Amino acid sequence: MEKYIEIIKKSYSGYWNYLETEILFQNNWDNYFYGLIIVSFLVWMLEIAFPWRKDQSKFRKDFWLDVFYMFFNFFLLNLIVLIALSNTAAAFFNDILNVIGLSISSFQVFDIDALPKALGLIIFFLVSDFTQWNTHRLLHRIPFLWNFHKVHHSVKEMGFAAHLRYHWMEPVVYKSLLYIPIAVIGGFDAQDVAIIHFFALAVGHLNHANLGWDYGVLKYIFNNPKMHIWHHAKDLPDHKKYGANFGLTLSIWDYIFKTNHIPKDGRDIELGFEGDEDFPQDFIQQEIYPIKLKK
Repeated sequence: MEKYIEIIKKSYSGYWNYLETEILFQNNWDNYFYGLIIVSFLVWMLEIAFPWRKDQSKFRKDFWLDVFYMFFNFFLLNLIVLIALSNTAAAFFNDILNVIGLSISSFQVFDIDALPKALGLIIFFLVSDFTQWNTHRLLHRIPFLWNFHKVHHSVKEMGFAAHLRYHWMEPVVYKSLLYIPIAVIGGFDAQDVAIIHFFALAVGHLNHANLGWDYGVLKYIFNNPKMHIWHHAKDLPDHKKYGANFGLTLSIWDYIFKTNHIPKDGRDIELGFEGDEDFPQDFIQQEIYPIKLKK
């Protein structure tokens, strides 16, 4: 137990030092804090220059709530729970494997670092995105998880910042299910991962933005605003009652596994979910909603 307490302490102090350096001192290209600000500002400018829903305000409904979620989930959430939880869970999992004479390296199929960099990045990206696509499906399919995912689907007007409106439990689920697949493909360089990270961030922002783009023939590969708005549709046919268009960055998984759904232009469709008129409107109440619901 003392080992895990020490891991938690080091996680908090280490991440705080990282966050302080990230905001105040670091000026590298892979700076996550300023990277988020730059990507968000650029996509917001695209929304203003090329609005799909022209009558939607630049400061749409819940704009500032979503901006708060964006910074909370991207930085403060890691400080409060995720880093310590992830490090402790990884150590606990490794200890269990050690008891039965295994280690995480036992699952490693190959080492990305041994491959050409471009190929390694593509494999890492595909494995990560496919795992997250499946995790996203579970968030819709399992009632317990859906109650947390409702926070994201409570968005009533789409905009770039809606991308990072989600309950803190979601990244716990995503990171937990992603742990083994990433371990299977071995090590990777942090700066290389930053390339994938910023690309996924930009695509995710664009998917939620007030933009009427589908990227032409590339829509069958990359998720896009015209596709993703149907993921947020309030009314879906019975055969899609658990949702559709689950892709985060790539749309190809939805086309392969027949979970795609774009019946018509979705510019003006109603967003949300059944019963969302009773869903809390403020951050605190949205965060405790699943706990209150369980009671």
